[in-house]
Amino acid sequence: MNQAVSLAPGPISAADVPLTSAAAPTLLHIFSTFAVGGPQRRFVQLANRFGARFHHLVRAMDGRTDAAALLDAASSTEVQPLGFPRGNTLANIRGARRVLAEVRPDVLVTYNWGATEWAAAAYRRPVRHIHIEDGFGPEEAHKQLLRRVLFRRLVLNGRSAIVVPSQSLKRIALDVWGLDPHRIRYIPNGIPTARFARAPDPSFSAAFRGKGGVIGTVATLRREKALDRLIAAFALVRAHMSAHLVIVGDGPERARLEAIAAEHSLGAHITFTGSIAAPERILGTFDVFAISSDTEQMPLSVLEAMAAGRAVASTDAGDIRAMLAEENRPFVAPRYDVALASMMMALLRDDALRSRLGAANRMRAAAHYDEAQMCAAYGRLFSGEALH
Repeated sequence: MNQAVSLAPGPISAADVPLTSAAAPTLLHIFSTFAVGGPQRRFVQLANRFGARFHHLVRAMDGRTDAAALLDAASSTEVQPLGFPRGNTLANIRGARRVLAEVRPDVLVTYNWGATEWAAAAYRRPVRHIHIEDGFGPEEAHKQLLRRVLFRRLVLNGRSAIVVPSQSLKRIALDVWGLDPHRIRYIPNGIPTARFARAPDPSFSAAFRGKGGVIGTVATLRREKALDRLIAAFALVRAHMSAHLVIVGDGPERARLEAIAAEHSLGAHITFTGSIAAPERILGTFDVFAISSDTEQMPLSVLEAMAAGRAVASTDAGDIRAMLAEENRPFVAPRYDVALASMMMALLRDDALRSRLGAANRMRAAAHYDEAQMCAAYGRLFSGEALH
């Protein structure tokens, strides 16, 4: 399904619009991009799980719709580029109001800072609004920008429900943004844990056999993921032992990261795979899963590595330390390359330790982070259950 959305203006009633009981509620989802990333993958999980329970209209502000390829045919979802330019806030809010008047969704769902113009468009409008905040780009990795704080405080403190996947982000929403605690819903991310517990694709195992210990990561290659730090840490590891680094994912940083690898003379020891639609095919081939980010909240990639029974070496960002099994938490390092390299080397040198940590992580993922709990919580929220 691929229907065009008209931007023609239309009247907007002052009354709240209730969810219809006769047909599947229509949810309009606004993403700054629908390229493959954590929020997009979570949406795909939900849409595929819900099937025809909800009708989803996905609009990508930058025109990227790559994640649509992950949707099941049975999911009731239409994905279209929107083409709203960045940096033209007032014009975008007016355009968003026209779309809302034309489409008249039962629920508007906005994702992260890039879609807050739509939150502003929905302010005091006849549409139920849910805003899902997953974290920050590099410009807010270390400090919140005042104008964004004030904008969030203004537009999200009306009738909006605000969803956060991490306790650290919940604290920011309360203490920094000053949002009404009754409007905030903490819903941890979840994954299909049983799928990630399966054996990996043998072709990947064969590709890395004989290359020493295998360190791997799965990430969108963006600046805030600090993958240059991971490459620098890996260079330190290579100075002491045989090892290979696998970077799964794609993004705007790829060319720069490949150049950094070449500068370290690591071209033969680092594999850039590009995006892999089913990361469970490769995760089980890693001896150590590494994450080097400056900013995270509750990354799906860490949950997936845990479910795959991997030991994790990570920078200390967001809720990562709390997510991991207690035995793995000492391998959460400060955000610099020497500390991360030390954690990775300690894990690579001890097979029994890796096995023990991996088993503990797998148990914790299955017990606390299976997608069934997450999907049930979002189902209630999308259906209109009152916040509590």
